[in-house]
Amino acid sequence: MNYIFYDNDLWEELLPLTFTKPIAELRVGILKISEKWQKHLNASFSYATKEHLQKKYPISIGSDNIVINGAVLPNTQTLQVIQSLSTGQALYYNDTFIACRLNQQDTEAFVNGENNFLQIRMDFQPTLINHFCKIFSLNGEELESDFELITKDRKSQPLSSTNKIIGSQHLLFIEEGAKVEASIINTHSGPVYIGKDAEIMEGCLIRGPFAICEHATLKMGAKIYGATTIGPHSKVGGEVNNSVIIGYSNKAHDGFLGNSVIGEWCNLGADTNNSNLKNNYEMVKMWNYPLQKFVSTQLQFAGLIMGDHSKCGINTMFNTGTVVGVACNLFGDGFHRNFVPSFSWGGAQGYTHYRFEKAIETAKLVYQRRNLTFDKTDEDILAWIYKKTEQFRNY
Repeated sequence: MNYIFYDNDLWEELLPLTFTKPIAELRVGILKISEKWQKHLNASFSYATKEHLQKKYPISIGSDNIVINGAVLPNTQTLQVIQSLSTGQALYYNDTFIACRLNQQDTEAFVNGENNFLQIRMDFQPTLINHFCKIFSLNGEELESDFELITKDRKSQPLSSTNKIIGSQHLLFIEEGAKVEASIINTHSGPVYIGKDAEIMEGCLIRGPFAICEHATLKMGAKIYGATTIGPHSKVGGEVNNSVIIGYSNKAHDGFLGNSVIGEWCNLGADTNNSNLKNNYEMVKMWNYPLQKFVSTQLQFAGLIMGDHSKCGINTMFNTGTVVGVACNLFGDGFHRNFVPSFSWGGAQGYTHYRFEKAIETAKLVYQRRNLTFDKTDEDILAWIYKKTEQFRNY
């Protein structure tokens, strides 16, 4: 069986986080969506995604293919109904495509926009990441599900005696090479997962559900409330509540981050703070790219959504429900706009264009610090985003 992740119209709903990646490469819980499916099915996947991403995330079509909406989260019930599909059947929940099983010719037609296959209707609602706020809203239950998936029939590394654990020891799992010293870990509200070669420095206060992924660092004295995930190769300090840092990003100093999603290759300067609750306690509105206007999230708590490669200086303030695009460089006093377009430079005193060549120079330097190479494919993706988002940079 050949498996393919498919990006439908939900890709636009999840902008700016998906400007640089397929939906299935978003992290919710401990794992990326792609990693969840790979573990459940013990299989590899390719991607039917947007044209500017297809070179970095190529597609491979076989003779017998199951194509899955990249926004769908796997669980036992959803897995069973997808695996029961016959060739030529397409599975839908209401008007949302969930999965299909097709031969090579029909798969090629499907990814090119044809959809004249036998439609099967689901009689239960699957779990979908159909809005970026779902990433932090569903993070708790997904973290618990991933914890069970990852740790089943495995033994945790021992916890150093310098630490204090409150709650069940069985809900704490420490991977090989991880270092945890002189911290307090509370598992009463959910599990705590500490990834390979991660480090939790002295004096940290952690309340589950919480995950810190491989090679990530929690700085001294950090205060972490669940449900929070720190993605791989990230450094985090200060106070964090119900947030997801997808990976390779830093919030290394004091400051508050709440009900937020931070992309990859981001940096939040010292004492950066975001609001996650309006003063009048009303539902939070956030920028919607397909509609090009602010739309209610139906949430009272919603903080900051930041696309890949964006950075902000010290003492930056973000208002409730702020959406920051890709490759922004933000600084200055006062609150930033609630919608900051990609490749913006400046702050409350005014914005201008972040010159493309300067943004690329920074991206290359950031990759070098992680011993990675920012290549022509990565540059072409940012070039597409720069051109696509120019309409919003009308400062």
